[in-house]
Amino acid sequence: MSAYLIDWLSLLGRWVHLITGIAWIGASFYFVWLDNHLLSPTDAQSRDKGVAGELWAVHGGGFYHAQKYRVAPQTLPATLHWFYWEAYSTFLSGLFLLALLYYAQADIYLIDPAVAPLHKPAAIAIGVAFIALGWLVYDLLCRSRLRDSGRALGALLAVLLSGAAFALCHLFSGRGAFIEFGAMLGTIMVANVFFVIIPAQRQMVQAKQEGRDPDPSAGARGKLRSVHNTYFTLPVLFTMISNHYAVTFAARNNWLVLIAISAAGALIRVYFVQRHKRHERNGRTSPWGLVAAFGIVAATAAALAPRDAPRTVDTQSPAQQIAVIESIVSARCVPCHAAHPMQPGFNAAPKGVVLESRDDLLTHLSQVEPQLASRAMPIANLTHMTDAERGAVLDWIHRGAPH
Repeated sequence: MSAYLIDWLSLLGRWVHLITGIAWIGASFYFVWLDNHLLSPTDAQSRDKGVAGELWAVHGGGFYHAQKYRVAPQTLPATLHWFYWEAYSTFLSGLFLLALLYYAQADIYLIDPAVAPLHKPAAIAIGVAFIALGWLVYDLLCRSRLRDSGRALGALLAVLLSGAAFALCHLFSGRGAFIEFGAMLGTIMVANVFFVIIPAQRQMVQAKQEGRDPDPSAGARGKLRSVHNTYFTLPVLFTMISNHYAVTFAARNNWLVLIAISAAGALIRVYFVQRHKRHERNGRTSPWGLVAAFGIVAATAAALAPRDAPRTVDTQSPAQQIAVIESIVSARCVPCHAAHPMQPGFNAAPKGVVLESRDDLLTHLSQVEPQLASRAMPIANLTHMTDAERGAVLDWIHRGAPH
């Protein structure tokens, strides 16, 4: 498959994934917000009908009145709206992108020989196994007695997910490990919808259609998984954009970065869920969850901040120095970073950074330096840059790029 065709498939796949993801996450966030803002009905008639909570809202020039029943209304309405295709479409488009970019091109985006010398079939098999086993282990835990203790279950899940982050970052390239982690969480989320939440809702609907009282435990099972989904959302979104930020996935201890940012994302959702319920605490919300989240992000950023490298004295003239650097860049960087890349799998220069001329190199030094320092580039070290060459270019940059 040509690199040009892959670019178009990737573009369209990402577009669909973004659109459906917005629809799914938007609906999920709205219902979490709605559920936590419901107030007890003020009139006896609503309470007698089984309404557990209600909310009035204004939007788009109109007033809305939402009500939630304790279990189900006495009579089902003729039209009942379901929310699941947003989740399924997000999963399918994400699976398409994972297969197109990270599995079909595993030697570029998933495998890093410096991390683990995996062959392409083995890397793909491990990646698929992590995603499948992630759901199976999670589902078994949610069906165990731990389901009755939300905090204990949450703590165990945090430990297991941290272990998964560590393992993935020691098997795959940082870029691939972060995406695999996000794919595992995303699969758990959509599997929750497909195997638990929607079946529970169908059971309740079927019971009403057959004249039986719905089993409230089915709704409780779905509620548990829905709560987990809301806390997984921000970590998944982070992994989706992480491939643009080598400072995270290419860090020396990138597994710690993945765990830290994921924890911060979950804490942010904890804060907002608590904030939704501030009416239960006289309008007050503890800020400590949000403070902890920003503290984690700030500490991570500080830990990853570049350190000034010691500068060496070079006896060569500036002209000789730039000639050596240009030869390294030409051999190790230009195969991808060219107007017409020669490296298989690339239709255009990554991020539009072309390094074919001296002016190109000097213009993009601020982008070149962090990519080399983090070892994110050359990607998967496809062009076999040596440590000596990497050090020479970085040293030249740190000495002010004499030319």
